[in-house]
Amino acid sequence: MQTGPQPTDLSDVRATNRAVVLRYVRTHSPCSRADIAAHTGLNKATVSSLVTELIERRLLRETGLTENRVGRPATMLVLDGEPYAALGMQVDADELVVVAVDLGGNRLLTWRRAFGALDASPTETVTAVAKLARRAVGRVTAGGRTVLGLTLGVPGLVDTTGTVPLAATLNWRDAPVAAELRAALRDPGFPVAVENEANLAVLAEQRHGDRAGTANLVHLTGGAGIGAGVLVEGRLLRGGRGFAGQVGHLPLDPAGPACRCGRRGCLEALVGLPAVVRRLLPDAESDGAVVDFAPEIERIRALARAEDRSTLAGLAEIGRQLGHGVAVLADLLNPEAVLVGGHFAALAPWLLPAARAELTRRTLAPDAGGCRLDASSLGAAAAALGGATAALATVEAGRLPTPAVAAVG
Repeated sequence: MQTGPQPTDLSDVRATNRAVVLRYVRTHSPCSRADIAAHTGLNKATVSSLVTELIERRLLRETGLTENRVGRPATMLVLDGEPYAALGMQVDADELVVVAVDLGGNRLLTWRRAFGALDASPTETVTAVAKLARRAVGRVTAGGRTVLGLTLGVPGLVDTTGTVPLAATLNWRDAPVAAELRAALRDPGFPVAVENEANLAVLAEQRHGDRAGTANLVHLTGGAGIGAGVLVEGRLLRGGRGFAGQVGHLPLDPAGPACRCGRRGCLEALVGLPAVVRRLLPDAESDGAVVDFAPEIERIRALARAEDRSTLAGLAEIGRQLGHGVAVLADLLNPEAVLVGGHFAALAPWLLPAARAELTRRTLAPDAGGCRLDASSLGAAAAALGGATAALATVEAGRLPTPAVAAVG
């Protein structure tokens, strides 16, 4: 058994160097080959070879000559990726969402389909997801693009195989979602993955949000389920088995309302989307369970804008409970920012003042340890956008699409 240093796999080194070049161009384009060499430490010959390869695969393209540059004009480079797209999807309480992006993160489509996930089985949900995914794939490929991957976000625990051991909000247990989705898509020829929705949302924040590039960041999802996607020093915090971030089931009030997980007073039972609607709109379920929450949130916003006293008082109390949960995160993780999405973002003007005050009051460190609490700017499709971003990971890590795939389009 060899215990000394092992030979380096040159293909891995080249893939790493490709990733360096792609990352530099993504963040500094337009730029020249000389710029890449000067700022990455790669020598000029290596950069020239890598750029040629990436242009051939249409991951980079030349965009003309620079201006106002001393000496010989340089040919500038930008991301191309026009032949490629990645898909991200998410399961919400009342809808499914799919987003397609190109290599530069530009959205090619954002679709929503009404779907009552709270009352659907995992198999029923996967069937609906697959149907929407096939439509999106058809639209993308009709435009001459090749799909590089699809990642689905769900509100629950997701293991490394894409199985969901528990999604209390959806009442799922041991659901082999990734395997069923691949089968429903008839092994589509591109990678299919399943991930916790909060993890995907914070990846979207890291790339596309107002706090893009922040090293210590939390995205708190707002919906029927509440999860925390956590970045620590720029890396996603997964925990020992990938189950980190389940703050929705943090018990804040043992005498509080019952939660779908079987306990009482969880953060989700206090400030989750159904709880907020039930609390602020007592008549919302008079004709049965709510299956479309968007109109109810608009009703709440209208009442708040009209300064309805009962609504404002209820929003302030919900804000304080939200701030309590964020304070726990701030004390444990000391993030630079916590960004709230979903219905929290929609109701942010009325929730966040009380939430920020509670955050400051409850955290041990002065000034909440420097933690900012703000609404996400990414909208209701943050997890799907993060899923599409995650589906690009293989290429962004420097692994080229296979020649057959690269030729498509």
